[in-house]
Parts: sequence; C-alpha cells; structure tokens
Amino acid sequence: MKAALIEAPGKVTVTTVPDPTPGPRDVVVDVAACGLCGTDLHILQGEFAPTLPIVPGHEFAGEVVGIGSRVTEVSLGDRVAVDPSLYCYECRHCRTGHNNLCERWAAIGVTTAGGAAQYAVAPVANCVKLPEHVRTQDAALIEPLSCAVRGYDVLQSRLGAHVLIYGSGTMGLMMLELAKRTGAARVDVVDINPDRLATARQLGVSASATDADELDRPQGWDLVIDATGNAAAIQDGLDRVAKAGTFLQFGVADYATRVTIDPYRIYNQEITITGSMAVLHSFERAADLFATGVLDPDVFISDRIPLDRYPEAMEQFAAGQGRKILITP
Repeated sequence: MKAALIEAPGKVTVTTVPDPTPGPRDVVVDVAACGLCGTDLHILQGEFAPTLPIVPGHEFAGEVVGIGSRVTEVSLGDRVAVDPSLYCYECRHCRTGHNNLCERWAAIGVTTAGGAAQYAVAPVANCVKLPEHVRTQDAALIEPLSCAVRGYDVLQSRLGAHVLIYGSGTMGLMMLELAKRTGAARVDVVDINPDRLATARQLGVSASATDADELDRPQGWDLVIDATGNAAAIQDGLDRVAKAGTFLQFGVADYATRVTIDPYRIYNQEITITGSMAVLHSFERAADLFATGVLDPDVFISDRIPLDRYPEAMEQFAAGQGRKILITP
C-alpha cells in the first residue's frame, strides 16, 4: 500500500509499505482522511517518536475493511473514527486513571504506523462508530476535538469566565468553540496570523488582536490558554492571568522552549498553572459533540490534499498556511 514515511529527522517521503495485518482484537481501516497536527512536525524534527522511520498520522477515520479473529464490536463496512492512544493499563498512572501519562505511553501514528496511508490497523477498542449523518472524511476532526475536551476537563471552567486564547489555528479555534459552550462570559483571541484571526471572528469571538495589549484588560483573564507552543506567546500569556485565575499550557512546545515564572505572584495571587496532555476519557464525548455539530467542518478544514503530496502538505502546514489540513489517501 501507499503511505507517507518519516524516514529520518527532516526527511519525509511517500512510498510503498506492506499492507497492515490485524491481530485478533484489531481492525484494518481504509483511511478516508488523516489530519496534520503539530505533533507530526515534532516527529519530523526527530522528537516524540522513539524510533524512525514511522508512518505518521494519529488523526484519522475510515471504513473497516478487515477484522481480527476475536472482533465482534464492529463489522466490515462500518465507518469509524480512531482514538490513537495506546496504554499499558499496568503502570501506576494507568491504574490511577491517568492513562494519558502511561509510563509506556504509545500512539498510532507516533510510535506505531498511523493513518497517513491507504490503510491503518487499530485496536477495536479504539474505534468509535460514526452515525449516518457524519461524513467519514470530516471525522478526522474528532481526535483533535477530544484533546480540546480533555483540556476543558483540566480547566474545570466555571460559568461567566473571561477567557483569553493564544493562537487561532485548529486547536485554538476548537478551544474557542468549547469556551462558548461552557458558559464563558467572553472569549478573546490573540494571533499574529490575520487569516486565522478572521476565522476566529467568523466563529464569534468576543474580540481579537495581534497583541493582548490591544484588548485593554489590565485586570487579566480568568482563564488563559496557550494553543501555540510558542515561547513568546506562553510568556505573554502567563502575565495576563487574573488573580485566582488559571493558565493552561495546551499547545505543544518543543523540548528546548523555556519561559520565566514569578513564584511570588503565583503564591500571592493564587494563580494555577497546569497542562493538558493528549486524550483522556474524552474521545467518545468528542465524537458525540462532533455528531451534534459543535464544529463546522467546512470552516475548520481549509485543505484536502492527496497522499501523494504529503511532503508538500507538511511544508504548507509548517508555514502556518490554512487551518486544518487533511490528507486524503
């Protein structure tokens, strides 16, 4: 079958690899669409994935075309979205319900072959059936939405909060949509990309700016969310948290990123700094939300690019052009 392959740091090609073979509790998915994500850029840089080469792609959906000998939950022809998370279920973190912090954490498309291919294999337990009205080629959005749902679980947002989001790419826009639906009094967005800010305004942001100073809120925001992973944005965001407020590190920074905190201010103003790592008990809820129309795929998806052009798509994504880019095998 045809697949994208990250062969070494900085080198990605489209090549032919063996067709996947399902284990007893696995299914083979004919991939309809696979989303590009910042994690894919990190893998291309040689981070995250323990070994290369790897077929990337952890955001995907498609049709079941093969099933293992002990699979009863789905049938051939079922359309599914796939949770890429792979846990050991044995370590201390798994046993205490923090599977996303598993000591042997792995993921389809990160540590094992993923969905940037014609076919992908996944445990049947990781597959969620799609309702008839959901288009399979749009359902790759469910995985990033499940990460956003997890982020809001961490925030424990309260009604009437004033929210500031750094970044209006896919993840920042998803956090915007969830903030609107979790009772925020206002949601402001900061981004240096004018096209992405225009999308935030289209989705009904309270205010948008290229610099938080333009928003004129000296008292700060109750919830500040970084969805960029950019050091300058993170540093600025930490200084914008109101008293008794929370800063969520949601964007994925590279290993070398460093910022400075003010310990006295954190103590004196009771500021919470926290993070959100991938998916935890949120994939099925994200699928349900997606089915109810919490996101408009036609707004979120800017490009659908054939698998043959995967390297070109990665270049476009790295340049910050567009919103969600989907690969269509």
